[in-house]
Amino acid sequence: MKLYFRKVGDQGPALIILHGIFGSSDNWLAIAKVLSDQYQVYLVDQRNHGQSPWSDDFDYQVMANDLLEFIEEHQLVKPIILGHSMGGKVVMQFALNHPEIASKMVVVDIAPKFYPVHHTAILEGLNSIDLKNLASRTEANEHLKRFEEKEGVRQFLLKNLYRNDQQEFAWRINLKVITKNIDVVGHELWVKKAVDTPAYFIKGADSHYIQPEDERYIAEIFPNFELIEIPQAGHWVQADQPEAFVKVLHQIL
Repeated sequence: MKLYFRKVGDQGPALIILHGIFGSSDNWLAIAKVLSDQYQVYLVDQRNHGQSPWSDDFDYQVMANDLLEFIEEHQLVKPIILGHSMGGKVVMQFALNHPEIASKMVVVDIAPKFYPVHHTAILEGLNSIDLKNLASRTEANEHLKRFEEKEGVRQFLLKNLYRNDQQEFAWRINLKVITKNIDVVGHELWVKKAVDTPAYFIKGADSHYIQPEDERYIAEIFPNFELIEIPQAGHWVQADQPEAFVKVLHQIL
């Protein structure tokens, strides 16, 4: 699948960044601009997100294949691959499938384990918005308050709302397929054998996504790993503590 992407910076090693569920490439523009003096940053919209094509196929193997196709299409040699949440799982699956390609991997606040479905309320809220009769983004935000109390999360979700060529509201995410396959997003990764790709896991100190007991499993499949914790940050580490996150990234990269 030919994925939509934004490139920031024109010198240095290639750094590919993959967003999480409900996200898109522009979530990472601010981080990319900070890094662009030293890296060629490729911000990718994953399938069924942003401006990339939609497909009924939606799991970690096909998204890892998308990443392989992207790297080959752009002839990137030993890129650094970074992913947040769902994007982090894609990065891990890609490294497990193709351990020889990436020079190093950075996984933001996610482990390779199984996660139970926990976006049910958000999906219910998004699916219950009547796009045909929606008057404004503000109206959509008010509607979502019944399903998600945090303003920041609602605004993040509503970045997927836009007006199409007919000036009608539409979703940039493939809401139907994501809803149908939301359990897939939590699936444990497929592991054939351990790989020694340098792996850096960045954890938000206030997030529950990576637990102390997960470190043993991470070490089993990525023995060349390091876990870095950022204080006063939740699951969206890069948004909660952007300066600390960039500092850690520079140390890793």
